[in-house]
Amino acid sequence: MVSVSLVRVREVVIIGTRVLRVVFSDGLARELDFASCQEGVFAALSDDAVFGAVVVDPVAGTVSFPGGIDFDPDVLHGDAPAASPEQQPVVVRQYRLEHTT
Repeated sequence: MVSVSLVRVREVVIIGTRVLRVVFSDGLARELDFASCQEGVFAALSDDAVFGAVVVDPVAGTVSFPGGIDFDPDVLHGDAPAASPEQQPVVVRQYRLEHTT
């Protein structure tokens, strides 16, 4: 039997206009620009109040916005392509957090 470890979002912080720092359970941190994700089902993200209410969904392990808007954590982590590439956030910066013991 193969054991699969799912990487999920551990923390999300707004760091700029439509830009989030997303920290994953494996220590990867990605700064993602969501400016292109404001059409169709993501149209509400153009509203500052909606974007500003981002949280980590503790069940799905991903970023979540009011109105049931969320993103696949595998897409945010870079492990899978978005179903609609024009609605995929753009990676601004990516790095690994150092563990301190």
